[in-house]
Amino acid sequence: MSSATTDPLIGRLIDGRYQVRSRIARGGMATVYLATDQRLDRLVAVKIMHGHLADDSQFKERFIQEARSAARLAHPNVVNVFDQGQDAESAYLVMEYLPGITLRELLQEYGALTPEQTMDIAEAVLAGLAAAHKAGIVHRDLKPENVLLADDGRIKIGDFGLARAASANTATGKALLGTIAYLSPELVTRGVADTRSDIYAVGIMMFEMLTGEQPYKGEQPMQIAYQHANDSVPAPSSLNPRVPAEWDELVLWATARDPQDRPADARALLDQVTETGRALQTALPAAATQRTLLLTSPITVTPATDETQVLGTRGSSGTDSGPSATAELARRGPANRRRGWILFAAVLALAGLAAGIGWWFGAGPGARVTIADVRGATPEAARLVLEEQGATVDEQLGEAYDLEVEAGRIAATDPPAGEVVDRDTVVTLIVSLGPEPTTVPDVIGQPEADARAALVGAGFELGESIPQFDADVPEGSVIAVVDVDEAALDAGADSFKGTEVRLIVSVGRIPEVRGLTVEATQAALTARGLTGIVGGESAFDNEVPQGDVLRVERTGDGPVRPGATLTIIVSRGPDLVDVPNVVGRSIEEAIAILEQAGFEVALDTNVPPGLRDSPLAPVQATDPAAGERVLRNSRVTVIAQY
Repeated sequence: MSSATTDPLIGRLIDGRYQVRSRIARGGMATVYLATDQRLDRLVAVKIMHGHLADDSQFKERFIQEARSAARLAHPNVVNVFDQGQDAESAYLVMEYLPGITLRELLQEYGALTPEQTMDIAEAVLAGLAAAHKAGIVHRDLKPENVLLADDGRIKIGDFGLARAASANTATGKALLGTIAYLSPELVTRGVADTRSDIYAVGIMMFEMLTGEQPYKGEQPMQIAYQHANDSVPAPSSLNPRVPAEWDELVLWATARDPQDRPADARALLDQVTETGRALQTALPAAATQRTLLLTSPITVTPATDETQVLGTRGSSGTDSGPSATAELARRGPANRRRGWILFAAVLALAGLAAGIGWWFGAGPGARVTIADVRGATPEAARLVLEEQGATVDEQLGEAYDLEVEAGRIAATDPPAGEVVDRDTVVTLIVSLGPEPTTVPDVIGQPEADARAALVGAGFELGESIPQFDADVPEGSVIAVVDVDEAALDAGADSFKGTEVRLIVSVGRIPEVRGLTVEATQAALTARGLTGIVGGESAFDNEVPQGDVLRVERTGDGPVRPGATLTIIVSRGPDLVDVPNVVGRSIEEAIAILEQAGFEVALDTNVPPGLRDSPLAPVQATDPAAGERVLRNSRVTVIAQY
């Protein structure tokens, strides 16, 4: 019986929503299962952290980081993350389910790929990676195992578990994370990664696709790491002679040991890969190139000189020692002339063939053109540009909504701009209908994952969520939807599809710190990403001892978000005052003095009201007695007898 059928999670309902159907894969950190989302009735992949790692905060943080990093990306070449949560003792991650294989499985089955296949996969990987880099995310764990090839032809990057902010430039700590075969030299030597570290990993993958092998091998991981740090990646053509020189240059550029010598990010490399692909597609076939070289090669003729020797002479004995030079040249003349005519005819034939090939690929049916970018132009101007290229423009116009191009102008072409096509290919102009209307869904109070799904379904582009402290909204739920300027968008408000919006998501209440020491308060705030500094005016408090914390206050206006600095207000302790000495004074005078000092006054006397202002009935004592320190606003009893 297989492990999959004996897995206790098979058939289990995760978090009351995801019905586990079967196991897809198992790794050192988590197991991935195929499940049914019963709420939305769709197949999903659920990644569940191993139970023995439940108490490890570092692994839990990586799970949460993967969800946050991938959820920030909405790109066709990145695996979508739908949800993240906790079920029983294990954290889980819900992702898009892609039936298919990984790039690793493809390489294991086929070995080296063709340059064309490598081009398709590299362009898809770099497109997804470019979206990540644009969003400020470094993947840090790119390898063939994390490139998914779906059965329907889609290619996507997965597993953002090691992703970090591109600007963080953060060291990995005691252990190098990621797969050693794809680690950049700076990760090996300094443990530091940025966008160029991802580029290095892509370069190693391109080398592997073109050759079927990794550039560095070793029995121990440190042997491979040493080669990454100290050696330069060889040209793929040194292992596979069929690799074009252009691919050698791409791989060597991407895998330069010095990060400064690599492309700055995935977009820079993607642009060059695309340009290289166009150049290779439009190049003459190899045979034609060889013929052209033959026709342009010079023909060398060796001239005769005065030093030409007689090959044979008649000797003194009168016998022939061999044929004379004149006779030999006379015999060879007709044959040489025949070979000359044959060579001349061959040259003419090859010249005609080369001219035919040049016409076929330059102006004839085999000619290729690159579709011009006419986005934003009027239909008339776009038609003139494309027809000038030799393309045939369809009389019928397509239509599509476009957030950026005003109605009536060209939003796109089919085939798209930049694509290399045969001359006379029919190109359809797609005219913009302007922005497509939509409305803001009501997502306030919903879990972040559900809110993102609703907004994506309404056609919005989602930027990075904004964490914010809020005592009234549960942690992980949505406080507000805002535009790029953080102006709030109310539920039901009119908008346009493609508009970028952001979610403000609650991270719970600010920690309760009343009665804590200053040091404990600062530690509690730091644990939630806040900074506390002592300031403001201290205040009396009858319950909090002097020097302990009364409360924290935000500095300035606006909400409190992680990274903010809060002011810590410290207690002055109980508000104690001395009881004034009113013994010997009249009752009314004593009452006035005590009330002015902040006390509540009670009377213990039999003095008639008419004599309470008379020195004939003076105050004999107070309770508490004069000079005692008591709480402000407490009660003092005035004692007087008549």
